[in-house]
Amino acid sequence: MKVRATLKQIAKELNVSVSTVSKALNDSPEISELTKIKIKEYAKLKNYKPNVIGLNLKNRKTKTIGVIIPNILNSFFAKVFSGIEKVADEKGYNVIMCISNESLEKEAHTLEMLSNGTIDGFIVSVSEEAQKNQEYSHFSAIITDGTPIVMFDRIADGVECDKVIVDDFDSALNATQHLIDLGCKNIALFSSVDNLSVGKLRVEGYLKALENNSIPINNEIILRTDSDENLNNLIETIFDTNTIDGVFALDENDSVAALKIGLKKGYKIPEDLSIIGFADGILASRRLSPSLTTVSQHGIEIGEVAAKLLIDRLESKEEHVPYETVVIKTKLKERESTRSL
Repeated sequence: MKVRATLKQIAKELNVSVSTVSKALNDSPEISELTKIKIKEYAKLKNYKPNVIGLNLKNRKTKTIGVIIPNILNSFFAKVFSGIEKVADEKGYNVIMCISNESLEKEAHTLEMLSNGTIDGFIVSVSEEAQKNQEYSHFSAIITDGTPIVMFDRIADGVECDKVIVDDFDSALNATQHLIDLGCKNIALFSSVDNLSVGKLRVEGYLKALENNSIPINNEIILRTDSDENLNNLIETIFDTNTIDGVFALDENDSVAALKIGLKKGYKIPEDLSIIGFADGILASRRLSPSLTTVSQHGIEIGEVAAKLLIDRLESKEEHVPYETVVIKTKLKERESTRSL
């Protein structure tokens, strides 16, 4: 039995793009008759058969976008999805949302399942497991086969696609500098997202701010873990064995734990202890007392920009549009957990 060729293999053999092969096999008017004949004859020779759902072509759109987020409980991802849906609705696209639950296997399976003609393109924030293992081949394979991807927040540097990020390094540097400007000298760092690209960049920003102000690094008050498990116990230990006057927390769970444990240990906030968290959910701004000063990531704007990038690429008549990385500036929202300058 002959082995069936793929679009990618045909494109490589004929030295054309996957998109050109797809269009030629579906009689797109964008492709010359000579090229169509050449590609069709070669595909027949190589026993090519389209998938059962059909090729996902620009001239045969499903008008559906697939969104894959790592965690539905995170308010940031909910805000991003809201922005995506707003733009998609305005442009006449439907949205399918899937959750990877931080699993590489589930992420890869969802990509493969939906790219089989169900959707036109993806908007993705990379799972924790994929970032931990530095395994991104499932994204590259989908893009090579002609389905565009826009990554947001958590991205894969080695994958060529459109990306929407926030200025994690600068945001962390500025947040730490703000604590220093308030008079804090012993600033703890709490991170339960050390596996993630965003977590690493935020740590670098914190360390750079200390360096800029000639403040020695105290590893006793730096907590870097990749799990929420035992987070409270680890933070309690740091409070019990060190004197702290500031906390920079890199995730909403870290921020909430810092505030609650600081109060439990008898700190007056913000008189004795100032806290800044990298999160801006309802919990931080409305349900905690005192309310948390936070770095706002502008989730809705990120979603809107990501959706526009993807739809612009899907609707472009150009075959080779350069990839774009858009950086969204964060904003420090001062509340009750930091004292006024």
